[in-house]
Amino acid sequence: MDTQSLKSYFAGKKITVLGLGLLGRGRGDVRFLAEHGAELIVTDLKNETELEPSLRELKGFSNITYRLGGHDLADFKDRDFVLRAAGVPLDSVFIAEARKNDIPVKMSASWFAELSQIPIVGVTGTRGKTTVVYLLETIMKAAGMDVLLGGNVRGVSTLALVDSVRPNSIALMELDSWQLQGFGDVKISPSLAVFTTFFPDHLNYYKGGMDNYLDDKAQIFLNQGAEDTLVVSTQVAPILKEKYGRKIVSRVSVADPAKFPKGWTFSLPGEHNKLNAMCAIEAARVLGIDESVIREAIARFNGVPGRLEFLREVGGVKIYNDTTATTPEATIAALKALDPEGKKNILLIMGGADKGLDMSELVAEIPRHSKGVLLLAGTGTDKIKDVLRNITIYRNIADAVTSAFSMTKEGDIILFSPAFASFGMFKNEYDRGDQFVALVKNL
Repeated sequence: MDTQSLKSYFAGKKITVLGLGLLGRGRGDVRFLAEHGAELIVTDLKNETELEPSLRELKGFSNITYRLGGHDLADFKDRDFVLRAAGVPLDSVFIAEARKNDIPVKMSASWFAELSQIPIVGVTGTRGKTTVVYLLETIMKAAGMDVLLGGNVRGVSTLALVDSVRPNSIALMELDSWQLQGFGDVKISPSLAVFTTFFPDHLNYYKGGMDNYLDDKAQIFLNQGAEDTLVVSTQVAPILKEKYGRKIVSRVSVADPAKFPKGWTFSLPGEHNKLNAMCAIEAARVLGIDESVIREAIARFNGVPGRLEFLREVGGVKIYNDTTATTPEATIAALKALDPEGKKNILLIMGGADKGLDMSELVAEIPRHSKGVLLLAGTGTDKIKDVLRNITIYRNIADAVTSAFSMTKEGDIILFSPAFASFGMFKNEYDRGDQFVALVKNL
């Protein structure tokens, strides 16, 4: 859809935006819609003070009305569209009200897919999706492709990428389970789907259990056609085959970390990153990218901030930021990657808000790799504090970092890998990581 068509499509449309947030995606959506002439009501549970950074960026638009600190059912009647943010509760009375009134409910990534009509590469999974997306972006750009990166990307409005679409554009999206609800609503799936891993997560949201979580994830392939491709890792392949079987009609390619090409260089540690690399490699092969281009891009990829990210070495102590580890499996993978031989030289900083996940395997794994554990206060921390030995609970991250460094000697590792959600002490996982990085820089 060209620029003029977009302006005609949105001009004068009455749109309620449910969820502004602070990560920049919602702000970008609102700016895009306002610039294209929509009449907007923006509503959020957070108040004006909490949302000040986002509101400051949207000053000057006369076609935006704000309803903050709560929602009003009246804003979900007599509207042309409702645009909902990821993570809106499944049983939201406001979404139910919109649907009762036959108002189309949209989400940013899937609305972009509807409007742009360009090929989409979508990546999902409990763990690994971000690393795979950025690795695949590196490969695709090395191959000369016009890549539009969106989905679950900090600060990026996927909907606003419609303005950047050119005839040869291809979209690359990281898609979480919430964003895939939007794809399911409009019954579309990416033409190339990548499913990295599947583990228990977000059980505080999916109160019906793992099946509901998997069903949302599965929207990445359930509406594919026979000409489309699904890349699945060896970890997730049997799970999908057992539950969906013949519902998978697309071509299937299995990414096996044991088949990482001999002689290729890849700097990220851990078997889980070998799996991520193979997911990206198999997807790149589906896209027809030359092996030499893939190999060179893999070799120069240095990882993604906040994902087992090496920050610096101080006095012989290496420090890693793994703030996006919000599940026990993620922290286990980090421990094994940094201490494969069981030297027990890791000072682990972890803890946070509970998501209803089973921590027993992580609790058993911690003493095999760590010499000490420092816990950040939170509802999740309260559930495990009595089963871990020699721990201290900290009410702020600065004290935890200072204490961890004082407990180290040359050759040790400080690993910040929380295993829990960030809510409570931090605005979000990015804020958590940003604070840790700033503290480490000042050591």
